[in-house]
Amino acid sequence: MQIFVKRFFFPSVLIFFIALAQALWAQSPDIAPESTKKNEPGIPREPDKPTPSPFERRMVFEKRSEHNPFVILPHKPTYFLPLTYNTSANDEPFKRLTGDNVQPVEIKFQFSLKVLMMQKFFKKNNQLAFAYTQQSNWQAYQFQHSSPFRETNYEAELMFSFFNHSNFMGYKNRMTTLGLSHHSNGRADNFSRSWNRFYINFIFEKRNLLLSIKPWIRIPDKTKRDENPDIEKFYGYGEILAHYRLGDYTFGFVLRNNMRKNNKGAIQVDWTFPLYGKTNGYFQYFNGYGETLIDYQNSTNRFGLGIILTNWL
Repeated sequence: MQIFVKRFFFPSVLIFFIALAQALWAQSPDIAPESTKKNEPGIPREPDKPTPSPFERRMVFEKRSEHNPFVILPHKPTYFLPLTYNTSANDEPFKRLTGDNVQPVEIKFQFSLKVLMMQKFFKKNNQLAFAYTQQSNWQAYQFQHSSPFRETNYEAELMFSFFNHSNFMGYKNRMTTLGLSHHSNGRADNFSRSWNRFYINFIFEKRNLLLSIKPWIRIPDKTKRDENPDIEKFYGYGEILAHYRLGDYTFGFVLRNNMRKNNKGAIQVDWTFPLYGKTNGYFQYFNGYGETLIDYQNSTNRFGLGIILTNWL
């Protein structure tokens, strides 16, 4: 494993940052960032109105796709991290399946899609949507075991959202969503993990800052075999997400906490930066519980580097 890290992982990171520096150097200085251009295609703007915020731009594009049968919208970020390093990998489940330990270097990727099922459901300014998110952790460099997928998590959501313009302490409450989520890893027997939740998501905005406050409550599992009865002790009872756009760069974090005396939680830090054209680089850091369902009882400390295709903003 040390040979792999020395020969492949660190050289790959070095090559990545060299390519990043070249891409940033190649950008023409007289080209304004996308968020400051006066005439962005597809965004109607009156001369006397201010530049629309990143969240407003996203809502305009979603609205225009309502009657387009060829459009599937992004939901959560879609990214590909070919280089991630976990300093606290949980060997137990993987070792029971393969007889070997987990390699700390693995590939992590996620794709997330959303379909608008109906707009103006009861009255104006609301929508009904279905979303699907899949996150995978791939032991691609575990060549002696044919590079197996270590874990894949699936989340399906049904969401009813309504838009408003109320103000709270200088922040605009742009959207409130009532959602139903099923989250599982699709496995059987002792490796199965799943739970269902109701949640309410309050989305606030202030200029280029997006703030999401999302409390949830677990739907009790009435079957005799609850696969993870203590999952709330590790995932907590909600999360706070914040993302800020500065030109072509975004910075963000996600926080979770169980609010108990035996305190457990998680933090994820995100940074995206332009590479070339529409391709953006992505750095992710995760520390805490619940990065994957199979490891929800084990703390993870992971760094990842790659590209991101769609983001919150």
